[in-house]
Amino acid sequence: MKNEIKEKTQQQIYRCFSLLLEYPKPDLIEKTKTCIDLLKQDYSDAAEKMAPFLSSVESTPLGRLEEIYTGTFDINPACHIFAGHILFGESFKRNAFMATLSEEYQKRDFDAGKELVDHIPILLKFISQLKSDDSFVNDLITDCLIPVFQKMNANFKDTSPNPYVPVLRTALVVLEGAN
Repeated sequence: MKNEIKEKTQQQIYRCFSLLLEYPKPDLIEKTKTCIDLLKQDYSDAAEKMAPFLSSVESTPLGRLEEIYTGTFDINPACHIFAGHILFGESFKRNAFMATLSEEYQKRDFDAGKELVDHIPILLKFISQLKSDDSFVNDLITDCLIPVFQKMNANFKDTSPNPYVPVLRTALVVLEGAN
């Protein structure tokens, strides 16, 4: 029973990071608080490191957060919000990766919506709906998401004023902790 609760919490944390890494919406403060509360259960140090993001979200107008998000994840090629782009650039390998993701999504009745299948929030949402003993989930975390977040984090110094840095750092801690 305890393992089931821990797994459910882990899935909820993935879902929270999925929401935090989407384009900002008016409920970002509530989503951030929920994420911090969930992190406190198994990742107390990581929960504390999310405090600067919460402060930024609470003190920054939504329009400015949207600009920061766009500058961080859409304009900056080293920190694109698409995993395949970070791992493979615009190449055949990215196309093959995306085809594999599409197949896996179909097998599991997962709908990526309007986004490309390698959109990082979609990948996090996908793994939030699956059991941790699913071999594809483990491969996706180990071979895709951890390297992607490592590369994204490498773009920022610890002293970076970018409010998304705590989210990227904490997501990596959670993903590494899952393996």
